[in-house]
Amino acid sequence: MNRLSVALFAALLIAPCDAATAASPAAGDTYVYRVLNGYNHEVRGEITYRVDKVDADRVTVSVTTTTMALGMPYTEVYTKDGNWLRRPLVNHDQLVEYEFSPAYPAYVFPLDVGKSWSLRVTATNPGTGTRNSVRVDGEVRSSEHIQVPAGAFDTFKVMRNTYAGDWESFRRETNVTEIEWYAPAVGRPVRIDSNSGYIDTGQCSHESYACQPVPGDWKVFELMSYGRK
Repeated sequence: MNRLSVALFAALLIAPCDAATAASPAAGDTYVYRVLNGYNHEVRGEITYRVDKVDADRVTVSVTTTTMALGMPYTEVYTKDGNWLRRPLVNHDQLVEYEFSPAYPAYVFPLDVGKSWSLRVTATNPGTGTRNSVRVDGEVRSSEHIQVPAGAFDTFKVMRNTYAGDWESFRRETNVTEIEWYAPAVGRPVRIDSNSGYIDTGQCSHESYACQPVPGDWKVFELMSYGRK
């Protein structure tokens, strides 16, 4: 590769990604991920996201898994640029489905390295009506060319810390840390590293007042295949 080619490749890799430049979702688009245990790297199963419907302001996606350990089938709803309108969020190591208003800011476009955001949204549990104030701190850490089972992709590495607002007596709110490698060519992440934890003050040492976080589930998702069916 000559110097000009290297310069062009670098420019493409760090160029801002606008929602308009990312791949647009369409009904039938299907994305299959393998799910690994982040603690020991064992494969836990597969999870499939299928776009069922694309409306003017939202995208409805059905989610299925190959094993009960990864959950029952459910539905997610996104804005056209991939932010969350309805999606599960970890609360004290349990997935709870929420509707977000305004949309949960998984991304703030255009994406470019060094961009950051800190926003609050209201998460409503449609089953109970319970509302949590959720804070999302996001940052585009770098641009990376990565390899996953589905192939090689130019990506933006996005890191998010989410404070779930799920306070309970002795248990403080859950902190969810997610690192996503978002590929504009696919219009979604091709790799996700997600883990969580919270403080249980009932388990703190009263002698030292030291509180160790209670570790939650740690999952790694890697795109295996994608296409339109």
